[in-house]
Amino acid sequence: MTDTSPAAAPQQDHGRAGRDLRAAIISALVLLGTIATSLIFWKTAFMLIVVVAVVVAIWELGKGFAAKGIDLPEQPVMVGGVVMVVVAYFYGAPALVTATAVTALITMLWLLHRGIDGYVQNVTASVFTVIYVPFLGSFVALLLAEGGTGLGAASVATGLDDDGVKGIIAFIMVTVASDTGGYVAGVLFGKHPMAPVISPKKSWEGLVGSGVATVVAGLLLVVYLFDGDWWVGVALGLIAVVMATLGDLCESVIKRDLGIKDMSRVIPGHGGLLDRLDSLLATIAPIWLLLHYLVFA
Repeated sequence: MTDTSPAAAPQQDHGRAGRDLRAAIISALVLLGTIATSLIFWKTAFMLIVVVAVVVAIWELGKGFAAKGIDLPEQPVMVGGVVMVVVAYFYGAPALVTATAVTALITMLWLLHRGIDGYVQNVTASVFTVIYVPFLGSFVALLLAEGGTGLGAASVATGLDDDGVKGIIAFIMVTVASDTGGYVAGVLFGKHPMAPVISPKKSWEGLVGSGVATVVAGLLLVVYLFDGDWWVGVALGLIAVVMATLGDLCESVIKRDLGIKDMSRVIPGHGGLLDRLDSLLATIAPIWLLLHYLVFA
């Protein structure tokens, strides 16, 4: 069947990978290098990266919603999203919950001036965006703040001996392991589609590859980075592979419903930023919960 969606423009065939591998690797290395630099030298600078990512992801969702006639009020959602990330980092989970509720309410009030038509649709999309992007993204701030409590401690602590920095490293590495393991196993052995209607290139073989890679990565990270129990590392890996897979599938459903292939083209070889953040957004909250209570406690 021919794809007649707006995103069905002729594209270069990159084989079973489905992407320009060289551009994807270069983009990934640049992003990881920037993240590593900020974490090593001044971890609060990493929050700027998170804030930019949140704003860009909201913009991408707004652009995608527009294809379905949904008008996302970007100003209150973006401003509220930035506030949510900042208060989560400096003041913790209770402040994040409050900021999320206030952002949702202000957005609902903001939409009143547009009138009745489409109000419920636009409010629903707005609240969904607030939860999906800045709320989940703010758990990155909560994890990074594990290195200290309060404004002063959170902004001064840095380096690889800091719990928050190590937590971010573990979070990124297990998610990357899931993506990489699934990619390699899928390309080499993928024959049985896991969800052909939602994501044709995702296979059961790829899921097994993701599972093996994340469990190994989680085990090594918890034992050698945190000096923790091996079973916590296994749990970390299992949580990562399940949530990363669900996150990827959910974002694929969103794009198919909106009739688009990629959220945008801001990252060469990867598509949109949200196309790369889908797994990260899905894994960060349960990973923070596990590390907070079983490793940092």
